[in-house]
Amino acid sequence: MPEISRFLGIIIRMFAEPETQHHMPQFHAYYQGNVAVYAIEGIALLAGELPKRQQRLVEGWAELHQDELRADWERLMSGRNPAPIPPL
Repeated sequence: MPEISRFLGIIIRMFAEPETQHHMPQFHAYYQGNVAVYAIEGIALLAGELPKRQQRLVEGWAELHQDELRADWERLMSGRNPAPIPPL
């Protein structure tokens, strides 16, 4: 799963299989032993959990970089690697 950003101990990754249709554009956030999956549209938590502070940091970062997240999703869906996104 390609890493697209890393900040304050949080790793952001995005995964897509071009030949498989995902329900919606999404990214994964990892912090220590926790994993959360977020929808890009609306920046909504879909699955998993992070500690509250890290959850707020990820959501704030995603709001700032929503256009870049969408572009990375499109890259992945077309079989290309995502571009790095600046950290928080």
